Amino acid sequence: MRSALMGSLLALMICVPFARAADIAAGKAKAELCVGCHGEGGISQIENIPSLAAQPDQFIQWQLVFFRAGTRKNEQMQPIVEQLNNEDIRNLGAYFASLEPRKASKPDDNPDLSRKGAQAAAGRRCASCHTDSYAGIKGVARIAGQREEYLVKALREYKSGVRSGGAMAAMADVAYSLSEEEIEALAHYLAHL
Repeated sequence: MRSALMGSLLALMICVPFARAADIAAGKAKAELCVGCHGEGGISQIENIPSLAAQPDQFIQWQLVFFRAGTRKNEQMQPIVEQLNNEDIRNLGAYFASLEPRKASKPDDNPDLSRKGAQAAAGRRCASCHTDSYAGIKGVARIAGQREEYLVKALREYKSGVRSGGAMAAMADVAYSLSEEEIEALAHYLAHL
């Protein structure tokens, strides 16, 4: 019995191709396509364009696959993702995950709004998916330190149903009942973490 099991495992190991580890250097080279919008080192300098630095590897991969499949739509992203193969996507995920996150560019100029945002985040249990530090994990986005106006845009898109389907369905449920004041407070709070 034991030798039959070992033989089966050996056959499985020989027949199943090994998945290659992601290549961060190749991801960095491919990320040259991304710099124009998402910024050097994955730190966006453009309004409503997210920073990709320190996003979880799996999250980056999923979003690229969603764009490539047309599940998530964006006119600027579409021609870029059409050029990417699965290995490129794996490498880009590893590269962006390896970068230092965006730091708040200025001190919090509205601590009262941040307090309201912290309350909204606790009330909506944002940490249950995005982690206690809001750094994200696996397929869940890092939202700590993200651009404020981008967070507002994303929450509005989830609320209105513009962004839906796939892994985004949970966010649509959460955002649907957010007031405009909560959206602005959440975005302000998270951007200043």
